Amino acid sequence: MLKQIEGSRAVAEAVALCRPEVICAYPISPQTHIVEALGAMVKGGELQDCEFVNVESEFAAMSVAIGASATGARAYTATASQGLLFMAEAVYNAAGLGLPIVMTIANRAIGAPINIWNDHSDAMALRDAGWLQLFAETNQEAIDLHIQAFRLAEELSLPVMVCMDGFILTHAFERVDIPTQKQVDAFLPTYAPRQMLDPAEPVSIGAMVGPEAFSEVRYLAHAKQLQALSLIPEFAAEFAEIFGRDSGGLVRSYRCEGAETIVVAMGSVLGTIKDVVDEMRDLGVSIGALAIKAFRPFPLTEIRAALQEAKRVVILEKSLAVGIGGILSTNVRMALSHLNIHGYTVIAGLGGRAITKASLHRLFAEAHAERLEHLTFLDLDQGLVERVLERERSMRRSGPIAESILRDLGVVAARL
Repeated sequence: MLKQIEGSRAVAEAVALCRPEVICAYPISPQTHIVEALGAMVKGGELQDCEFVNVESEFAAMSVAIGASATGARAYTATASQGLLFMAEAVYNAAGLGLPIVMTIANRAIGAPINIWNDHSDAMALRDAGWLQLFAETNQEAIDLHIQAFRLAEELSLPVMVCMDGFILTHAFERVDIPTQKQVDAFLPTYAPRQMLDPAEPVSIGAMVGPEAFSEVRYLAHAKQLQALSLIPEFAAEFAEIFGRDSGGLVRSYRCEGAETIVVAMGSVLGTIKDVVDEMRDLGVSIGALAIKAFRPFPLTEIRAALQEAKRVVILEKSLAVGIGGILSTNVRMALSHLNIHGYTVIAGLGGRAITKASLHRLFAEAHAERLEHLTFLDLDQGLVERVLERERSMRRSGPIAESILRDLGVVAARL
């Protein structure tokens, strides 16, 4: 059914169609509208046979999800930013216990300084926790990926994060196709857990494991992630047959045939990148784009195959590994090892800074002409940075950096 609807509400309706049995969440922008909508569906009887648990923190939300999943219930939650970090211990536990929880991450920057706008810092901070991580480019894909996420989680008995850009997608109203219950039921079978607590057959979950077996347990977690490399495209193909549209998968190429320069990215920024690629192609520039849909597990083989004919690769990412540079780019460079391809890392959109077509045109032209630095911060105000550094060189008590920058810009800092 076609609807003009907010992204958060669309995701809530998709999750409801997956028939979750326990939903638990603590409100934090920009994911709050998702669980608000689900709570209203449970209270109004629209979503039946489901318990909505109000909790006192994000850590409690994941703890409840773990308990529910361990007893054999289909469990769902959502969070963002500091909320994800607050539940970090439990996030690792959920993966280590092999529990098929699905969680929406409405991607948002991590402070300090406080920032509620979008980048991918939160998901990247937990990238190695053992969860599968799927990144949505559009709200339609966010809907579709949640349905596929439950199927993946329950087949592998692993938790899955579905990452969608906060505000850019969560709060955007656009037309999407909401599936029917019949379609979802045809794709997502009744939940049959691989493990569950049952008083009739007592077992321990979460035993202590010493040096004699810990490596093997961790290796098996890695092996199950590698199994997802075949299941993700398999389920995406099955999804396309039932729902009539391509969605998900590991990677997606856009005008990469014969492209000398290929731009790699994740999430909603790909829409703008594709527009710029089209405009530059019209001008005779051989450029394309590669969307990474699954960040964990990381599809090394597929990325290498998609990029191996290019002369140069620009990895544009909305996260920063302080002290070294790129996170996504480090993974992509592994795929390109021993290939004679120039790689450029571009940090962009941190804290919600706009990534404009004009900036991308300049960036891609510089890369195509081999004039780009290997690490570039898109639209960085270098003069502002130099003023702060000079102040620190000239006076010992130079003050807090964030407030000093706001003062230089003539902006009054918000007080919370």
